[in-house]
Amino acid sequence: MSQQQKRNWFARHKVLTAAGAVVAVVVIGAAVSGGGDSESPTAGAKQEQSAGQGGDKKAPESKAPDAPKAPEKKAVTIDGDGDFEVGADVKPGLYRSTGNEDAGCYWERAKSASGDTDAILANDNVTGTGYVEIKASDKLFKSSGCGTWEAVDPKATGTPKATLKGDGGMFKVGVDIAPGTYKSTGNKDAECYWERSKDASHGTDSILANDNATGTAIVKVTAKDGYFKSSGCGDWAKTS
Repeated sequence: MSQQQKRNWFARHKVLTAAGAVVAVVVIGAAVSGGGDSESPTAGAKQEQSAGQGGDKKAPESKAPDAPKAPEKKAVTIDGDGDFEVGADVKPGLYRSTGNEDAGCYWERAKSASGDTDAILANDNVTGTGYVEIKASDKLFKSSGCGTWEAVDPKATGTPKATLKGDGGMFKVGVDIAPGTYKSTGNKDAECYWERSKDASHGTDSILANDNATGTAIVKVTAKDGYFKSSGCGDWAKTS
C-alpha cells in the first residue's frame, strides 16, 4: 500500500383516605305537660355526620407512579482518523462509514503495530459508504480521512433499493440493495470496478466475483451474497 493511497429514567404522590367515622353526640330535652305529651324542640342538639353519611364521598384515587425511562443507548463509534487497538480502543464487530468522497478515506486492519506492509490483513480506499468487519484476532485498526465509523448490527434489516449509485461504495445485500440482476452503462476506460463479496472482512477469500468494466456492465447479485461494491461506475438499475 503506497503512501498516496493512505492519504487518499419515583414519581412522588400522596394517598388521601377518608377519616374514621365521627361519633354523633345528640342531647335531647323532653318536656312533659298536664293533658298530653308534647315534644319540645331539641335543646342544643349537635350532630355531626361522618364522611360516610348523607352521601357517598370517595377518597381521591392514588396515581400510579410513572414507569422509569430507559436510558438511551449511545452508538458505538470510531473516529475517522487515528490508530485504534482492538479490544482496548475498539470492540470487534461490523462498522460502517458514510459520506466519503473521492477515495479520501483509507482504512486498514493489521495484525501488529509494526507498520510493515506484511502486517496488513486488509485495507481499502473508500468512496461513498464503507463497511468493515473488525475481528477479535485483529491487533490494530487504522483510519485516515474517513467519516465516523458506527457499529452496525449484522442482523439489522432495512429497505433494499433497486437502484444504486455507481460510485456509492459498499451496499449490504438485503439491507441496502435487493438481490437481482443489475445493469450499468456508459463506463469508460475500465474505471468501473464492481465486486460481489460474502462478508466485510475484505480478505481475498471474501471476494466471490469482481470485474473492471468498460461500456455496459451486467451483474447478478444473489440473496446469498453479503455485499456488493461499486466504484467509478455508472449508476446501477435492477432489470430483473
